[in-house]
Amino acid sequence: MKINKETIKELSEYLNEFNLTEIEYTDKDTKIKVSKTSATVTTAAAPIHAISATENSKNDITKQQSTSGTKVTSPIIGTAYHAPEPGAKKFVEIGKKIKKGDTVMIVEAMKTMNHVPSTADGVVKEICVEDGQPVEFGQTIIIVE
Repeated sequence: MKINKETIKELSEYLNEFNLTEIEYTDKDTKIKVSKTSATVTTAAAPIHAISATENSKNDITKQQSTSGTKVTSPIIGTAYHAPEPGAKKFVEIGKKIKKGDTVMIVEAMKTMNHVPSTADGVVKEICVEDGQPVEFGQTIIIVE
């Protein structure tokens, strides 16, 4: 099979002329696909995301190091909810006394509501996630002292 360089060059020019990122040409048994990526967008987007993730992890580490007490963590990846339904009374609030096994939050994953129990008796010192916020496995959701 012979590659038609003239067709590829013409398609490449169309990418620039019409500000496209990809173009495909088919003729009988021949199929040519020409694409480009915008280096500026790719390089600009990646560092911003990386910086954001780094700053968030630094904040989490600082928060975890400066806070004493028993950390109750999320057992799964999902969305954390402070109450059993919208408008209902929250499971815990800062300063509230709780016992080991009491539900402190619900983490919803794949339409399943998973009750997260406290791992210790004590007083809620800090609630580390907002209502409706996504959480990761092992992420601290409350701190009990």
